[in-house]
Amino acid sequence: MSVSGPRHVALICDGSRRWAEREGVSIFAGHAAAAAAVLGRIEDAIALGVSELTLYAFSTENWTRPPAEVEALLTLIGERIALETPALTLRGVQMRFLGRRDRLPSALAIALAAAEQATGANTGLKVFVAIDYGGRAEILDAARRFTDGTESEFAACLYAPDMHDPDLIIRTGGEQRLSNYLLWQAAYAELVFRTELWPDFDRGAFEACLDEYARRQRRFGQRIETVPTGTPDPPRQP
Repeated sequence: MSVSGPRHVALICDGSRRWAEREGVSIFAGHAAAAAAVLGRIEDAIALGVSELTLYAFSTENWTRPPAEVEALLTLIGERIALETPALTLRGVQMRFLGRRDRLPSALAIALAAAEQATGANTGLKVFVAIDYGGRAEILDAARRFTDGTESEFAACLYAPDMHDPDLIIRTGGEQRLSNYLLWQAAYAELVFRTELWPDFDRGAFEACLDEYARRQRRFGQRIETVPTGTPDPPRQP
């Protein structure tokens, strides 16, 4: 089964700390550069015909970082969401957020709810942002709500039941793992790993990932029969 463009692209935005070290700037400056890159890739997704885009902003494991860094990062996320929501609303983007919200600072939780309300009726690119998100936590939370039934009924208990499974997952920064990201939804996703640190991941790199995806064959467990071409060799004589 051949493919064309992906409907849903999920991004693991890795490498901001290393980018800051390379550039000789603070970790906070690295996170700020990462936030600017996010906005650019949202614009690219719109231009390139992607329907859904998911971004890994803050994982359940990120709470183990130094408290000052965690506080600064969550504050930055809240500020950027509040700042960019009006422009994204005009672009027809619908904002959604995945993860547990009970541990988030109240200002950030308010910003998330306000963005979802402001963009909820939009019908353009759907952007999911994973904050205090972990794939195992999502499955565990879904299992608590699930009583009995099929896989599709279990999927309805996930954080965003209307999210399509990602066709393509891109990770920047050179690492080659999912890091607890969309574990249920990623069952048949195509994976592309890039060496660019996230703030360096630009439109050209994004397009290269989509080109790589277009060269793949997605089988979903099926066998793809090939038809021989030309004249077959005659059977050998015993």
